[in-house]
Amino acid sequence: MLNARGQTMRFPDRVRLPFAFDVPAMAADLMALQGADWVEHYVKQNYSGDWSVIPLRAPAGETHPIRMIYSDPSATEWVDTPWLDRSPCLRRVIEAFHCPVTTVRLMRLAPGSCIHEHNDHDLMAEMGVARIHVPITTNPGVAFVLNGTPVAMAPGEAWYLRLADPHAVRNDGTSDRVHLVLDVHVDAWLEKMLGG
Repeated sequence: MLNARGQTMRFPDRVRLPFAFDVPAMAADLMALQGADWVEHYVKQNYSGDWSVIPLRAPAGETHPIRMIYSDPSATEWVDTPWLDRSPCLRRVIEAFHCPVTTVRLMRLAPGSCIHEHNDHDLMAEMGVARIHVPITTNPGVAFVLNGTPVAMAPGEAWYLRLADPHAVRNDGTSDRVHLVLDVHVDAWLEKMLGG
């Protein structure tokens, strides 16, 4: 398989993982957090509109909201946040991944917002780090495009996406798009899930 830069890749740029999570229970956890302070995403040049985050797992010792939502590649220890303590279903979803889980966030893209095309250079399984998306809420007006091709993700599914490749997201719908986003280390269990 070749990526957008013509490099040979071991894994596809997208893989639907064999999970079907409980959407009503995840949505109930999300509703319980509605009073929480969503933090604006800190890379403002990558989006327009409202893209915000709640950290559920963060680098150990971080207390500032911006530092808690940052997926720091130099971190060596991660801890659950108080928001995860209020989210029993989301905790069970995270526990379903039998690989080292580092940073976990709820990421919300409001109606009329877009994430401009960009690359997250360190997010590919071939480099030992994978990002998994678990949609909780979405709508027909959401378009997630990876390498120029849409990725249709339904609530309750889980997707590995090679985000070192060009990707962009638009929410042209009338409701929030919220994903549970896990950064994980690739091990033998995940390699098998990815078809490796």
